[in-house]
Amino acid sequence: MAGNVSSPSNNPETTADNVTPLGQANASAQPRPAATDGPEGIDLAQYTDHRGFAGNDNPFDDGGVEMLLDLHILLEALVEDGYISQRQAEDILIAPRTKRELSMHPLEIIASREYENRRFGNKSLDLETLTLWLCARSGQDYHRIDPLKINVNAATEVMSYAFAQRHNILALEVADDYVVIATGQPYMVQWEGMLTQTLRGRRIRRVVCNPADLTRYQLEFYTISRSAQKAQESGMEVSGITNLEQMLELGGLKSPEANDAHVVNIVDWLLQYAFDQRASDIHIEPRRDKGLIRFRIDGILHHVYELPSAVNTAVTSRLKILGRMDVAEKRRPQDGRVKTVSQDGTEIELRLSTLPTAFGEKMVMRIFDPDVLLRSFSELGLAGEDHQRWHNMTHAANGIVLVTGPTGSGKTTTLYSTLKQLATDEVNVCTIEDPIEMVEPAFNQMQVQPNIDVTFASGVRALMRQDPDIIMVGEIRDLETAEMAIQAALTGHLVISTLHTNDAPTAVTRMLDLGVPAYMIKATVLGVMAQRLVRTLCPHCKVEEPVDKEAWQLLTRPFRVKQPPRVYAPKGCLECRDTGYMGRVGIYEIMPMSEKVSGLVKTEIELDELRKTAFGEGMRTLRLSGAQKVGAGLTTIAEVLRVAPNSQDL
Repeated sequence: MAGNVSSPSNNPETTADNVTPLGQANASAQPRPAATDGPEGIDLAQYTDHRGFAGNDNPFDDGGVEMLLDLHILLEALVEDGYISQRQAEDILIAPRTKRELSMHPLEIIASREYENRRFGNKSLDLETLTLWLCARSGQDYHRIDPLKINVNAATEVMSYAFAQRHNILALEVADDYVVIATGQPYMVQWEGMLTQTLRGRRIRRVVCNPADLTRYQLEFYTISRSAQKAQESGMEVSGITNLEQMLELGGLKSPEANDAHVVNIVDWLLQYAFDQRASDIHIEPRRDKGLIRFRIDGILHHVYELPSAVNTAVTSRLKILGRMDVAEKRRPQDGRVKTVSQDGTEIELRLSTLPTAFGEKMVMRIFDPDVLLRSFSELGLAGEDHQRWHNMTHAANGIVLVTGPTGSGKTTTLYSTLKQLATDEVNVCTIEDPIEMVEPAFNQMQVQPNIDVTFASGVRALMRQDPDIIMVGEIRDLETAEMAIQAALTGHLVISTLHTNDAPTAVTRMLDLGVPAYMIKATVLGVMAQRLVRTLCPHCKVEEPVDKEAWQLLTRPFRVKQPPRVYAPKGCLECRDTGYMGRVGIYEIMPMSEKVSGLVKTEIELDELRKTAFGEGMRTLRLSGAQKVGAGLTTIAEVLRVAPNSQDL
């Protein structure tokens, strides 16, 4: 029955009737030590009590036999190791195969049944567990594929796509003296002899990986590499206008067109890849002779791919077309937006921004997840007393509420989430933004357009004639905008806006620096909230560690805060791509303008005294808010210290 099941390997030379002793088929293969440790230090010995398959204890010793692991062999071994019952194995063998299953790895077919893991109990027998078991049984090393750590260009140059697909292998790392090759068939080695001839003396290091990941990234890596190559072959010409140091190349052909099928494939792959990796920003950056693609994930930039310069320009042009931007204009910054649908049907908005640089146009795409508007404040990290203070400020009938923080600190998410809750059928919510970050049907959104004299100040002036209840001003940048916001607040409107300051108390000094009279600040400002985003620990792999007393004191200084009984540290697993972190959460510093705090607002303000008074009124610093998240096991001391400014000594 097992003979009717197709193997993922399409190599006609490796059939059951054509097995060869390894010593003859692959004289260059190096002896493999038994794999004892898996990812994150997992002892692979716990996954099996046996070595080898079908009586072949160590296929990499002299005289070992090359063998294709089929469904029958694997099921027999799984029964032997106590993962499934004999009845379950028989059910899988006699079940008819779908067309898709005929091309799947045997482990994928077994994992699709979602049987209970009889060996460990209370766990599903998933593909990852089966892969670890295969590593333990075959004595080979396990490798989890992290696409962000792979040099795709170098990996795809090791072998052709046809060769990789035929032998079901994929290059993961290319070093000066070795190449790491992943496979889903640990006992198939004929390809090693053929590949060694082209590696110029490099050794082959075999690893076993998840067969589903192997198939997926094999297709993705070669598709994007082939598309980039084909697009480049269509011609290359780079205008000297966009490159300050462009070298003259005679006989150049035309650049790849933005609508070229290969360029379209690259853009489609780029967007889907960013969605899969949970990226918040995509950076497409031109360099002298190439283009770089980087993703910002959980606040950290990761190098993803390199494109030839001409292809990089074509990709940027394609995105400008999608964003309804002027493709011919390359000398000045432009803004645009794109709305797309991911493979799971989720609508995702992207804000596009271009910038002319020395070597061409740099593009940054900010990805907005619409689900963020559906999150509660507790999910955003705003809870307890801070949430109550924010609720009181934003539910006032009139006044100004300010949110401060640098770019990328989550201000937009906070504003949109707040407005989403305030935008009921009984109120009129209007916004003036530059640009509109996310389109929300519950708001009346207006965009700044300086080319036709639509500024924040003129926008607020126009909105005041639209009978608004709540006005959101994207940013208070100048005195004119500040004066219009104050006028709106004084005439009975609630105004919510942002400032770029390090903490909440300095927002008052910023308003004074703009030229706003102190008495106007006292009369209109209801409160200020500063915020940052810290990476949250992966709930699947975080580990407990002792509290570093000195680090805790540095975090909470100058306050005396009781040390938590335990804290957690990042470790790394499949779910978080071995980073130890997954997602981000906000830390907040909220300063309501109480009577005592307002009394200190004057032209010659003493910032330290204002801050001290605010602490006395219940304000907690960003670092104290972070310390609360550390004590709750959500993040680490080091992460809070990285993003939160120093607390001032009192």
